[in-house]
Amino acid sequence: MREPSDARRRRILAVVRSRGTVRVADLAAELEVSVVTVRRDVEELDRAGLLRRGHGVARSVEPVEQPPGPAGRGTAGDTAVALVVPERHTYLYETMHGARTVLEEAGLRVALHIAPRAAGAERPLVDRVLADGAAGLLIAPRWSTAAEEEADCAWLAGVGVPTVVTERRPRRGSALHAVDSVCSDHWYGMHLAVDHLVSLGHRRIVLAVRDDSPTARALRSAFVRIAHDREKIEDWTVTLSAPEAGRAEVPGRPAPFPDPADFGSSAGGLVGLLRERRATAAVLHGDVDALMLVQQLADRGVRVPQDCSVVAYDDVVAAFGSTPLTAVAPPKAEVGRLAAEVLVQRLAGRGGPPRRVELLPELKIRGSAREL
Repeated sequence: MREPSDARRRRILAVVRSRGTVRVADLAAELEVSVVTVRRDVEELDRAGLLRRGHGVARSVEPVEQPPGPAGRGTAGDTAVALVVPERHTYLYETMHGARTVLEEAGLRVALHIAPRAAGAERPLVDRVLADGAAGLLIAPRWSTAAEEEADCAWLAGVGVPTVVTERRPRRGSALHAVDSVCSDHWYGMHLAVDHLVSLGHRRIVLAVRDDSPTARALRSAFVRIAHDREKIEDWTVTLSAPEAGRAEVPGRPAPFPDPADFGSSAGGLVGLLRERRATAAVLHGDVDALMLVQQLADRGVRVPQDCSVVAYDDVVAAFGSTPLTAVAPPKAEVGRLAAEVLVQRLAGRGGPPRRVELLPELKIRGSAREL
C-alpha cells in the first residue's frame, strides 16, 4: 500500500530534524520513493515553515541536538568545517591558511572548497558541503558586483550553521549585518598609502584598481573620499588598472564624487594617464598590476621611484620585484585566525552577540616611493 503523503512528510521532518541537513536524493532512497516526490514534499514543508529548502537539500529550522565534544558536535576530528574561497585568489588563500591552523588546533576537520568564477557559484557549493555534514562555514564570497552581494545576503544569513564572513564587510542594514564578519580596515589601508605619498611631497596621485572585488570597491570609495578631503592634493583620479578589468557599481556615492562610469582613461593606458595628469605617484590594487606598471614605465623611460612613485596594495608578492614595492599589507593571516576563533566559539555555543571586526593594515616601506 502506498504511504499517505502526510505520513511520508512526517518521516521526512523526523529525519531532517535529527540530522540537521539531508540531501533530497538520500531521503528518496531511504523512503523508497522518487526524488520528484520528495522534492515536492520538501517544497510543501518549506512553504509551511517546517523546514528550509536548499539546492538539493532540506535543512531543519530547529536546533539539532548533538553529543558533547570539543566543538559541541561529535568527538575531536569528527566535526567538519568548510572554508569557501574564490578560485585564483592568492590573497584569500593566505587568509584561509591562517584560519586552518586555529581550526585544526581545536580538533576540527577542515575542508577547503574553491568557488569557480561565476555569479552565485557559492550557493550550490555551500549546499553540498552542508549536506555532507559541515557544522560550520567560513566564507569569502567573490561578489564581483554590489548587486551580487545584495542577492546573496538573505541566502547566506540563513544557511543554518555558524557562519563567519571573512574579508568582506556586509552592507549596514542587510540580512548579513548581524552575521559574524572579520575583515581588514581598507579605509585605513588607503589612508596609509595616501598619507605616505603626501608626506613625501606628492600632490598629483592616481589610483588604479581592477574593480572586480569588494576590496577593490572599498579601496576606490576610500581613496575618493580621502583625496577629496586632502587640501594638499592638487589632482587625483581613479582608473582601471588593465583593459580587461571589470566595472562594478558602488551605490550611494555622495554628490562631490565621480560616477563609477567616469573613470579616468587614456588612449595610452595607465602610463598615458599618468603623463596626461602629470601624476607623480600611483597606488595600485594589487601587487601584480603594480609590478607590471613598473615594467611598463621602464619601457617608456620612466624610472621608479625617481620619476614616479608606486605603492601597491595587498603585499602578497610586492617585495619580489626588481624594485621592491612599498605596499599596504592587510593582516591577511590574522584575519583568518580571528575568524576561525570566532567560528570555534560559535560551534561551542559561546561568543555572545554577533561580531563585526576590522583589523588595521600596515605600510611596508621599501624602494618604490621617494620624496619629491
